[in-house]
Amino acid sequence: MPPFQITHEHRRFAEFADAVRTHRYIGLCWGPPGVGKTLSARHYAGADDWEQWDSIFTEDLGPVPERVLDARTAFFTPTVAATPRQIDQGLPRACQRISFAVDFAEHGVVDPYVHTQSRSSGRTELLIIDEADRLKTTGLEQVRDYFDHHHMGVILIGMPGIEKRLARYPQLYSRIGFAHEYRQLTPDELTAVLARRLPAAGDTADGGVAHATAIATIVRITAGNFRLVDRLLTQIERVQTVNDLDALTPEVVEAARQALLIGH
Repeated sequence: MPPFQITHEHRRFAEFADAVRTHRYIGLCWGPPGVGKTLSARHYAGADDWEQWDSIFTEDLGPVPERVLDARTAFFTPTVAATPRQIDQGLPRACQRISFAVDFAEHGVVDPYVHTQSRSSGRTELLIIDEADRLKTTGLEQVRDYFDHHHMGVILIGMPGIEKRLARYPQLYSRIGFAHEYRQLTPDELTAVLARRLPAAGDTADGGVAHATAIATIVRITAGNFRLVDRLLTQIERVQTVNDLDALTPEVVEAARQALLIGH
């Protein structure tokens, strides 16, 4: 998996998450599919690092990842047909795991009778709920109740329109202190991201014109959508491998585009 790309939109999201975490409000984030909302949230929370650390089945777990300790953020995604029972169990479980990691980093051994904040999610400062559109009326009320009983911020991430839907629930809506729209990358920023991901060779006969044209073609096809960029780059790598090519050219991009349901 390629390294996470820090973009302007991710920095905006991180500032938003910091504010929600600091002031312990409910924050609402929305944006079209594929722009990078989930990637930004998982990177902010250190979810990938935490899952890798938590999956180690040895007596010595090793040090807790720094990103997890810095963020103190739980990441929760409800299932498509999440029941009230699943949500009731899932929210505290996600937060307790982060609180456990913080206590483990400080004490080495976590005794639930001594380190009671682990049991009550007291060391968790922010809870991010992805795919919040899946939450029905009861689920939203459960989130509000959990927020009321714990001293932490909560971020709900969903599709455009979720802000209008939540306005119909005044008890929850009145607790929303911050709102953030996650936008698509601008052409200039996407060009810069692609230039880092796909650096041009320094000794091309055309002075890099074909590479620059290929980058511009990717920008035009994907229109700043991270998910489409990732799918297209995967196909580009496949085309290059099959044809034993190293250079990135407009022809390679076109061949990759034809294998996807985009840009037609």
